[in-house]
Amino acid sequence: MRILIEDHHYRKDDVEMLLEGSGINPRHVEGDTKLSLDHVGYYYNHEIEDCVFILPKVIVDEQGNIDESLSAEDLLHIANDDQNGQKQHLLQFVYGFSVWMYRAISVYREKNPDSDIAVSSNITQMGKGKRRDRYTFLDVILELLQFNHENQDYLTFIVKNQHRGLNKINWARTISKCPAIIQNDNTIYLNPINKKRIINFDEELLVIYYSILAYINQQYGFRVNINANFELIKGERFKAYINGLGSARLHQIKYKYFSDKALRIWELCMAFFNYAYKICIHSNVKDYLLVHDFHEVFEDMVDELIGDPLDKDLEALKTQEDGKQLDHLYQYYRLTSHDDKDEKIYYIGDSKYYPRGTGNIGVKPISKQYTYARNLIQYNLNLFMDEQNGHSRGKAYQKYRDMETEGYDIVPNFFISARIDQLDNSGYSQNQITPRDVGNGKKFHISRHFDNRLFDRDTILIAHYDVNFLYIIALYSRDNTNEKQRWKNEVRELFRQRIRAGLNETYTFYAMTPREEINAEEFIKDNFQQLLGKVYSPYDIPDTQQYFALALDKDKKYNDENEYILNLVDTGFYCKQCSLGQDPRTVLPIVVQPERAIQPVSLLTTHHIQRYPTQHFLIGCYHSKEQLDWIMGKNDKGTNLYNIRLKKRGVDIRDGALSPTYLASLDVKFVILYEYNAENKGYRVFHVHHHATLDEERMKKALYPNPQGNYLCYVFDEEVQLSTKISLYDIIADAKSSPDYIEGTPIFETGDELMKYVV
Repeated sequence: MRILIEDHHYRKDDVEMLLEGSGINPRHVEGDTKLSLDHVGYYYNHEIEDCVFILPKVIVDEQGNIDESLSAEDLLHIANDDQNGQKQHLLQFVYGFSVWMYRAISVYREKNPDSDIAVSSNITQMGKGKRRDRYTFLDVILELLQFNHENQDYLTFIVKNQHRGLNKINWARTISKCPAIIQNDNTIYLNPINKKRIINFDEELLVIYYSILAYINQQYGFRVNINANFELIKGERFKAYINGLGSARLHQIKYKYFSDKALRIWELCMAFFNYAYKICIHSNVKDYLLVHDFHEVFEDMVDELIGDPLDKDLEALKTQEDGKQLDHLYQYYRLTSHDDKDEKIYYIGDSKYYPRGTGNIGVKPISKQYTYARNLIQYNLNLFMDEQNGHSRGKAYQKYRDMETEGYDIVPNFFISARIDQLDNSGYSQNQITPRDVGNGKKFHISRHFDNRLFDRDTILIAHYDVNFLYIIALYSRDNTNEKQRWKNEVRELFRQRIRAGLNETYTFYAMTPREEINAEEFIKDNFQQLLGKVYSPYDIPDTQQYFALALDKDKKYNDENEYILNLVDTGFYCKQCSLGQDPRTVLPIVVQPERAIQPVSLLTTHHIQRYPTQHFLIGCYHSKEQLDWIMGKNDKGTNLYNIRLKKRGVDIRDGALSPTYLASLDVKFVILYEYNAENKGYRVFHVHHHATLDEERMKKALYPNPQGNYLCYVFDEEVQLSTKISLYDIIADAKSSPDYIEGTPIFETGDELMKYVV
């Protein structure tokens, strides 16, 4: 066996003969004195009558060393050095690793049939042609699988013969040999003699053969059809067969077999247990499975194991408008949320396929990753604006901006690179994900426009993690849906917790709730410049009490600024340290806000209807005191707002539901609120700050009683008065004269139209 490493620089004299007839065109490097390969895989070289493996560069470090005592050059002839125990141990690892590589490339080709990076030829067959003394473990496994596939009828016939007549009682021998008990004219034989043999060497060969196939299926993920009901050799007992018992037992029973196919089974089993046994293989067929641009295979591995399949609506997120293509994108719970029932957010990942131990990502990939996050935020903001204008938000929509604080949620963003810590078979079962410092002890690459503003649109953080390459290649190669889904759930939560841990090390997080008689929105608005980017509202808690998060950078250079911010916040909020992901209710007191007194009319801001000739006034009603209390702030945000039912896809499924398109065409500046069927009692007027669409689930969290479908909510900033009185009775009477009018439906009038009803 000869072993080459992808992208390693070899002297021409060392590898030119190995590459003859392979079809690989090496790159000439270092002044044309050395050669480098951009392929990964396996091929058989007929010139040297030996197998050549090209292993991925992740197996060596930046200097081209596989460990302290072995370099890439040492691997060229490692199979010929039988005396060196360390090299023999490595050879055993390489045999298994070659199978994983073959399986990974095969799975990639199955999942990406249109890809042109993988090339192959028919795998060589065993036969009675020219003997070849050198072969690989891969050859043996492939031949075992091929024989099982092509000889199902023969194997089924043998199994049937082995079991025919078993346990059938031999009455002649039983009557003559065994004592009987006669009871009530019935003869009973306690120990009948059947036809089962004590030792069945034919069956033992099939047991060994099928045990090997079962091991290949379990260990490497190759699909195997086993049409036999034998008690197979498994676990520690099978390990003993691998360690020498198998070949010893096969030698003991070899004389029992005479047919060609039985001998072939014996030969295959012996080859599996003893690599040095010579197998007859045709040598006139090209034998190779190679892939160039292996980084695409690695990217597909990671995406298969952590990413989400994107439908047509979400494809724009991965293939961005500026032509940039994201490696990995999936939805998972927000970093800022304390509850896993909260809405999910998009996680952005980028695969980096480098030699083992490489630490420098480079400026260009980092810059690209910043752009990915900015594009994602802007894409969702565009959808949010479309929603505000009455258009469908689509499946891709996630709300990144908080309207109350104008802060932005944290976008989880990370690099994933491959890592191999130990070159032995135990690595295939070790799920290791290691966070990597990005330099100077920092946990993140960071891009920002302003210092000490975590919740800012322009603050982008990128973490970096190493994954165990052996584990993910085994998981990908087995192609077991349940195993992959289990690991996907585990690794997503692990990434989330690791990024959170890094943020908690970099920033001090606080939870805030407004003090009694403090209006949180007004306080934040009055101190907007000082709190911008530092305060965010990530908590989705169904409570009338409001909760906010404050993040301050731990760097000592911000000590004075942080002290000022904490003193400022303390004047309006209860503020306690609360780690990212912690429930703020565990650290903050319960605050009962006093009932808001109705402002005297003399203190309300006056607005003249004549100044709003084309803008709309919404005349809406409430049906109960509970509904009025909800409108006046007994909701999860403590906000004054008025809701309107929205039609679903243009179908009026609820009385009074209105079209989102129609509502988007209106420029509503004021809401005139009255009690249903009591319009003569008077009305109150509120100035509209903004509006938003809330779905049924969000309305439940906002404590709205029995929500059904989507709603458009107009959010108020203050109660006002009109310069002149209007007659609600006449407005409603005129509306009722329309045959299409539904009781209680909101009425929209422009300023000019409203002037007709001035009293």
